[in-house]
Amino acid sequence: MNNKKEIGIIGLGKMGINMAERLSNRGYRVVGYNRSEEPRLEAKKRGMEVVSSLEDLSSALSAPRVVWTMVSNDAVDKVLEEILPYLSEGDTVIDGANAFYKDSVRRANELKVRKINFLDAGFSGGPSGALNGACIMVGGEKDIFEKNEDLFRELSVPEGYRYVGHSGAGHFVKMVHNGIEYGMMQSIAEGFTLIKESDFEVNIKEVADLYSHGSVVESRLVSLLSKGLKDYGDQIDLISGVVNHSGMGEWTVGYAEEKGTAIPAIKSAYQFRLDSKENPSFTGKLLSLLRNMFGGHDMKK
Repeated sequence: MNNKKEIGIIGLGKMGINMAERLSNRGYRVVGYNRSEEPRLEAKKRGMEVVSSLEDLSSALSAPRVVWTMVSNDAVDKVLEEILPYLSEGDTVIDGANAFYKDSVRRANELKVRKINFLDAGFSGGPSGALNGACIMVGGEKDIFEKNEDLFRELSVPEGYRYVGHSGAGHFVKMVHNGIEYGMMQSIAEGFTLIKESDFEVNIKEVADLYSHGSVVESRLVSLLSKGLKDYGDQIDLISGVVNHSGMGEWTVGYAEEKGTAIPAIKSAYQFRLDSKENPSFTGKLLSLLRNMFGGHDMKK
């Protein structure tokens, strides 16, 4: 185990800043960096140690360094390119992006040449999970995971982290997680649309709350829908019936096609999101609402 409670976090958006706050509250020295200034100022307001360059981030950390990147997948390569000159042999980079698993395999191999360790961490739980405890799926060399296991334990809910395999496995398992999420969300949204359009005068807010108390379909997603309908149900006309997607559903479908594995529910849910651009609907509104509730995604038209 690595008992040194110190970490650098690159990316202080809604996920990174909450993760930094959680670790700070648990006794870690956290040094944060963000390219744009506003998130840095917000982090300072929360009492965090913030630097204005990646060189300063590296200098502020004692070797061997542990650096967690919490940026979009599109930005990971650029961040690695910029920080590599300031990293040393034996340092560890942990990537918490929703990254394509093949990119993570490539990044691990590229860093290995430099004798820098790389772990890919699939992170589920949204901004709330980043602050209150998440579910984390870790890929990479097992001994490097074990050296940093305390860190994953501090960031997770009880029993909420696992080593799932070699490099790329963490982001692969998170990819499939999000594909499953697509199918579950689609089923929930379609069911509540059916209730709304039925001949019975049933209040879907009441049904969502009812389903959240002991039913077989009781789940975090149904509970989030229940809360969302209570908070925003009167503003449903302002919610977009076009459903955006992060790309992980598309990757899941693509992988299944490569393997020849049938995943009709996930594929249909992904196709619905594509089709929603031309055919916005009440089902789409419920999906947009759900995405906002767990991930803070924009749901307004």
